[in-house]
Amino acid sequence: MLMLGIDLGSRSVKIVQMKEGEIFKSQVYDTIWFYRRYAGKGKGALKVNVEELGFSDDRIVATGYGKITIQIAGAIKIPEIQAHVKGALWQSGLKDFTLIDIGGQDTKVIKVREGEAVDFMTNDRCAASSGRYMENMASILGISLAELASYSEHPVELNSTCAIFGETEIIARIVEGYSVPELAAGVNYALYRRFASYLKKMASEVLLFSGGGAFNQALLDITARETGAKVIRLSYPQLNGAIGCCVYGDEKLCSLQ
Repeated sequence: MLMLGIDLGSRSVKIVQMKEGEIFKSQVYDTIWFYRRYAGKGKGALKVNVEELGFSDDRIVATGYGKITIQIAGAIKIPEIQAHVKGALWQSGLKDFTLIDIGGQDTKVIKVREGEAVDFMTNDRCAASSGRYMENMASILGISLAELASYSEHPVELNSTCAIFGETEIIARIVEGYSVPELAAGVNYALYRRFASYLKKMASEVLLFSGGGAFNQALLDITARETGAKVIRLSYPQLNGAIGCCVYGDEKLCSLQ
């Protein structure tokens, strides 16, 4: 049976279809565009028709930021932490690690032992440790996210813990004459410091990165350098939550047979 996993994120919607335990099809959509294009009016909520996307709706499991307000007919809903842990277990084959998921508007740090989440912390009050912060800072510096992700040496110190005030601070550093590589490295170090205290509380020898922010190689390099841990980017970092939904669905189906 085909299993469909949907992660309704704040910045992007990720859909994964798995067949016999392997990824069969996947797609990532901008969240606002997705809702406008594919959602129709339902009874007090939006209703998504996944068949219009070219996916089968044999069995659907959903998670993410929008799982409460976006109703998907026939879908089982599971918590984000559960979905991300199951996705990381499936992708890595490991059972003991700390998962850092850097999403569009928040960062989750989850400690996993013997395949189960034993502790987690989420920074969802400010976008300063998220993909949105990276996008804003790259825009101010006039560089792409790919170029931002290449700088980790000789960072400028950036102290603001607010995404908005962070913009003002980096503009001040530009005026002071710091180079783009120094400023970009400063942004990446600032990102690391946002979740560094979480890692101290939930330390592991292996750190797994997921979410769109996992594509920032400089951030991974900084984390490895500062913690001394083995840092691994999951093979499908942005799809991890949707993959976890599929894994949960498969497990649920097996338990009923």
